[in-house]
Amino acid sequence: MDLGLRGAATVVVGGSRGMGLATARCLAEEGARVAVVGRSAEDVERAAVDLGERGSPDAVGLAADVRDSAQVEAVFAQLGDRWGGELNALVNTLGPNVQGTIEELSAEQWHEAVDHGALSIVRTVTAALPLLRRAEWGRIVNFSAHSTQRQSVSLIAYTAAKSMVTSVSKNLSLLLAEDEILVNVVSPGTFVTPALTAWARSIGVEDDDPYRLMEVIGAHYGHPAHMPRAGLPEEIGPVAAFLASRRNSYMTGANVNVDGGSDFV
Repeated sequence: MDLGLRGAATVVVGGSRGMGLATARCLAEEGARVAVVGRSAEDVERAAVDLGERGSPDAVGLAADVRDSAQVEAVFAQLGDRWGGELNALVNTLGPNVQGTIEELSAEQWHEAVDHGALSIVRTVTAALPLLRRAEWGRIVNFSAHSTQRQSVSLIAYTAAKSMVTSVSKNLSLLLAEDEILVNVVSPGTFVTPALTAWARSIGVEDDDPYRLMEVIGAHYGHPAHMPRAGLPEEIGPVAAFLASRRNSYMTGANVNVDGGSDFV
């Protein structure tokens, strides 16, 4: 299926690894210009080389801390100059790495969860909107999480931040409908990402096997998927790429669960 992305100007925040990189690769393979944004200059530059090899006609890696408004604004100003003042798609895949119950978390950890997990998206959308509005068509895709719908006591700050992402996205879909800029949310379940495998190793599980990781998730959080394994990043990238594409011409305000099966409504 042709997603209508050839030559489109796209940005993936958090696009240097995991689900963000998988999404960026799908966009590149469809012929989109892809900018990946992340904190590590080395990681985003490596990702840009990979995306160029996969077909992106103008792949670029930009290092920025999305907790800093000035750095975010500078990134989009640079892209505006590079791509003629227009942007077709913004994908935000970042999430906070904060765990603990309400009694265990410090005020600083709460601030980090909200700042990195939710306000970063507010910053990128605010900076990107002038470019999106000037383009012939525009899409915004924000990653939330299935844990906002099925709670875990040790993820209270994480799910609070991700719930804010979902709410902000729904509001944006209403605000931007008159501009025909479509805004949607992807809510991943358990995926084999660097963050998940690092967590597994922190509790003594030296295994990247998706079946084993799903067992561990079930034991620790009590909500495994219907599928007996965790998902792979390349299984969610195409979903996000479709939502970010011109082929998606009418879906907006949706929260798409990609979770291996659940009882979510």
